[in-house]
Amino acid sequence: MRALISATLLASVLVSTLTAHSPRVTALIQGTALSALNRPLSRAQVRLRDVRFGRVRDVASTDDAGIFVFHDVDPGSYVVELFGSDKMTLAASEILNVDGGAVVSTIVKLPFRVAPFGLSLGSALAVTAAAAASGILATTVAGQPVSPVR
Repeated sequence: MRALISATLLASVLVSTLTAHSPRVTALIQGTALSALNRPLSRAQVRLRDVRFGRVRDVASTDDAGIFVFHDVDPGSYVVELFGSDKMTLAASEILNVDGGAVVSTIVKLPFRVAPFGLSLGSALAVTAAAAASGILATTVAGQPVSPVR
């Protein structure tokens, strides 16, 4: 019985020693922040969020070419968020599943936004598209009637 207890104790000490001294294998996440027109966003703020727990793991700034890098990332699932000066999220990457030792690349791109009010061509197209999607074919009669009037 003593031999079994001694062997079990020795095995648990050996496993804990090996586990304590095993190197931590981390990953690297790199990417580019782009405007809605595919132009690099220089000096933009990005953050790395762990999607399992919702915690922000790291914050970085992009360089002049819009490139950012997060070093020493633990294995897991993450998103990279582009955020404004008010700390509100402006855009996010797809979910990145990261393994130890991996190098993962992503792009974070601002969405194209149309001003809610105004007479620009973009807003007119947005209203027309929304009307067509809801089944409205026309809102006013244009031109002369095609059918004879009775």
